[in-house]
Amino acid sequence: MSVTAAEPLRDGHGRLIEDVRVSVTDRCNFRCQYCMPAEGLPWLDRKELLSFEELERVVRLLAGMGVRDVRLTGGEPLVRRGLPRLVERLSQVEGLREVSLTTNGYLLERDADELAATGIKRVNVSLDSLQRDRFFHMTRRDALPQVLRGLEALARHPGVRPIKVNAVAMRGFTEEEALPFAEFARSSAFQVRFIEFMPLDADRSWSSDSVLTGDEVRALISAVHPLEELPRERSGTARVFRFTDGRGEIGFVNPVSEPFCADCNRIRLTAEGKLRTCLFSLHETDLRRPLRDGACDTEIEQIVRAAVWRKELKHQVGEEGFRRPARTMSAIGG
Repeated sequence: MSVTAAEPLRDGHGRLIEDVRVSVTDRCNFRCQYCMPAEGLPWLDRKELLSFEELERVVRLLAGMGVRDVRLTGGEPLVRRGLPRLVERLSQVEGLREVSLTTNGYLLERDADELAATGIKRVNVSLDSLQRDRFFHMTRRDALPQVLRGLEALARHPGVRPIKVNAVAMRGFTEEEALPFAEFARSSAFQVRFIEFMPLDADRSWSSDSVLTGDEVRALISAVHPLEELPRERSGTARVFRFTDGRGEIGFVNPVSEPFCADCNRIRLTAEGKLRTCLFSLHETDLRRPLRDGACDTEIEQIVRAAVWRKELKHQVGEEGFRRPARTMSAIGG
């Protein structure tokens, strides 16, 4: 049976795919402990990266299959030269609802105005501590003031909302950060989200004991500032709570203790053009070769549909027989 571009993109379990995470680079200017070793990783050669033209072509094809949301990631996406130009191109793709960005915030002060002008709608900023020495300990970079200035620069653009601050919850570290981040959420326009530590670190130091669960962080916060849960968005990854006195929101992304695989609507594209159907996929589908070998749109669409049909039912983290992917988070795309 022939497949037309008007057909929704579904996997073999009936899930509708509407979200793609697009990594634009594997390079990063931080060395976060939960992601990358202190000495860094070997970087891809520039010619191995998909060009902006190739990225736009893939996104247009996906939009024709019903993908509505694109999030640009890395590595650190703002180290990719000219990224706002890509944002502008993707913002004009017919059928897309929004283009968003995940960043460590280091270059956000430089780029906030241009990103807002070219069409970024949502931004997530990774920030694991509000204390300068602890920020340095986690990221191995003394950059907290610069990240905070980037957040302020972005907040001046009312068209970019929500702005979320993501903190990886790690036992032995984040307990001290929970209340300061709660106060940050209550005194700013940012929604703070705690994300459970996942087994994607290059040092391979992850264990279930190192995971500080969302419930544990929430208990620390609600003991001081009572919370009430908001309705969950369809295919949303976070459980979102508001403070009962109305002063802000806080979210918990719990992929380890409360997997949300049943509602997963996303796929990922690595910086060198590998399609991944799960963050923890053991297999990838190469799109760069057919793109550069002259494949037509119909041929690439068929490759994508076949890969998505095989999308994993669940990631199996914490279950017997779980196998870590060879790639780390920075190489996959956050």
